[in-house]
Amino acid sequence: MMNDQVLAFETDCHLFQECGFPAPSVWSFIFDPLFSVGPIDFNKAMLLALLGTVAILSFFWAAFARPKVVPGKLQMVAEAGYDFVRKGVAREIMGKKGEPYVPLLVSLFFFVWVMNLWAVVPLAQFPVTSAIAFPAGLAVVVWVTYMTVTFKTNGFVGGLRNLCVPSGLPKGIYVILTPIEFISNVFLRPFTMAVRLFANMFAGHLLLLLFIIGTWYTLGTVVGTFYSITSFALALVLTVFEMFIQALQAYVFVVLTATYLSQALEEAH
Repeated sequence: MMNDQVLAFETDCHLFQECGFPAPSVWSFIFDPLFSVGPIDFNKAMLLALLGTVAILSFFWAAFARPKVVPGKLQMVAEAGYDFVRKGVAREIMGKKGEPYVPLLVSLFFFVWVMNLWAVVPLAQFPVTSAIAFPAGLAVVVWVTYMTVTFKTNGFVGGLRNLCVPSGLPKGIYVILTPIEFISNVFLRPFTMAVRLFANMFAGHLLLLLFIIGTWYTLGTVVGTFYSITSFALALVLTVFEMFIQALQAYVFVVLTATYLSQALEEAH
């Protein structure tokens, strides 16, 4: 995708020259297809998602293909990650009822985390979850699971009560509260899950791009080099901060999933 911003890099454009700052824009998030398989075109985000999926599967397969009583280093790391989600999320939020859903929560956590981590991997340098389709797809998976568990546990009528009628409140308030609960639980929850993950990764990638491009753009003069060093230092600080946010957003995503499933498993009153 050739445009003014890309041309600015190719022509070695810097501060105090006759060219504008190549600010991050649509070109930073929309990519041309790299290759096609039948009718499906694969762009950078899709390729990174596939590579991330293969990496996660390969890691856990290598760790647990031949499990040992005394675990090796790889198995120990994999068990630590699994136990973190199992004990720190599933057990804490859902109790013993959450045990069947641990594989789902572990899969979601590591998938979201790895998709986020691509932002700081050299050459990749793009968080897959900053493309809204991926958080939206994950939110749909969570929503379908949430609805299925709700109605499977409580039946159709009980499931509707679970979603719309909180217990222990004065009867008069249900006239207002029931439609609000229905809209919140059925529509807003998957929407906010997707937007929260997308917005954090989108904003983080945009900030990193801004300071990295600024580092290059301000080179060329004594004054510009001072600006460049400052911009580079901020880019490094933001990279460390972004790595924390990447892990945090993966954790928040599975905590919300566990919270919704915990509500689904509660019997309606």
